[in-house]
Amino acid sequence: SGGVDSSLSTFVAVEALSKENVVALIMPYKTSRKESTDDARMVVELLGIDSKVIDITPMVDVYFAMLPETDERRRGNKMARERMSILYDHSAALGALVLGTSNKTELLLGYGTVYGDMASAINPLGDLYKTQIRQVARAFGVPEKIVAKAPTADLWMDQTDEKELGFTYEDVDKLLYLMVDKRYDRESLVEVGFQKEFVNRVYQMVQRSHYKRRPPLIAKLSGRTIDREFRYSRDWGV
Repeated sequence: SGGVDSSLSTFVAVEALSKENVVALIMPYKTSRKESTDDARMVVELLGIDSKVIDITPMVDVYFAMLPETDERRRGNKMARERMSILYDHSAALGALVLGTSNKTELLLGYGTVYGDMASAINPLGDLYKTQIRQVARAFGVPEKIVAKAPTADLWMDQTDEKELGFTYEDVDKLLYLMVDKRYDRESLVEVGFQKEFVNRVYQMVQRSHYKRRPPLIAKLSGRTIDREFRYSRDWGV
């Protein structure tokens, strides 16, 4: 996408697998910023990896032409899922794995699309908060132009993450770190200086998005249900 998350994932992949084993797909929509595509190309050229540009506009627009009453959120989710559909098709064609780009902040807040940008075979960034992503990206040599620019999913005109969320990543990462990693309760978070309204809102976002962080629920009908009593790693000694 040309953002810091996807750029860092690409840098990590090249470091781990070598450039010959990494392929980047650049998938703009008609409203995507030219800067995003240019930055994605810059990463591709810098790393010397194979890439392909696929415009998702025809696929998305033909669907919404049949559904005139829609909104930006639905359109954005469709775009994210269209991109993931293309990624997994190329995964099958190339015998490759889809690399995830969602960071810990996004996953905890539910700031992503189920079976869209949240889908992947492996995610190297999922345990790094957004502010940590920037630090690691600089250490890997991701261009400062990409690291420093305003984060955006680029799903509609003038959209930015922080404008949509209503707070900065820097502020919410401090709160999430204490809440999740250090297990502070709400009262403790307020005591250390966070506004009560901010704490409650973030708590609510994490709680309401829990379904996005787990597999679909299976109705339990037997003694050993998949993902409960039967767990692959434990049962097969992996």
